Amino acid sequence: MNRPVLILLLLVPGLTMANFDANGVKLGDNELAVKKAFPGIHCKPLEWKSDAADRRCDDAKISFGGVEARVTLYLKTDSVRGFDVRFDSGQVNTVSEYLKRRYGKPVSEGRDKIVRKGKEEREVFKVLWEQGGDKALLSSLSTGKRGSLSVSRGNFEDEIYRVK
Repeated sequence: MNRPVLILLLLVPGLTMANFDANGVKLGDNELAVKKAFPGIHCKPLEWKSDAADRRCDDAKISFGGVEARVTLYLKTDSVRGFDVRFDSGQVNTVSEYLKRRYGKPVSEGRDKIVRKGKEEREVFKVLWEQGGDKALLSSLSTGKRGSLSVSRGNFEDEIYRVK
């Protein structure tokens, strides 16, 4: 790559390739990188058979964008295929701003109202980033306690809970 193109990619937001990560651990990293970044994490074989993952590392208490959170990472053949970061839903705006700085401009962002007869009106806040076959979805339900960031590669979301 020639020097002017490289400089342009570094200076213009949104042109650089997004690396979806949780505190430096990104899709494709191995279990050793996970344990190095999250010393309190517990890794074990997945309790069910799935084409998406064969191990999970979870429940490490972390600070994510300045917010207290927990993380679960899913690995297949020693490669991170997906992860979830969970946090108090009252912190969703803080996390959203952090991710926009880190991941760049999202593909979509919105609030959807859910109205059910005889039930309290709820709102779902969603922000989506996509890069190639990778995606990151930040979501929070207005009546829920937890917000979450789900990051995955390929068909991970479709396969992770499909028991084999």
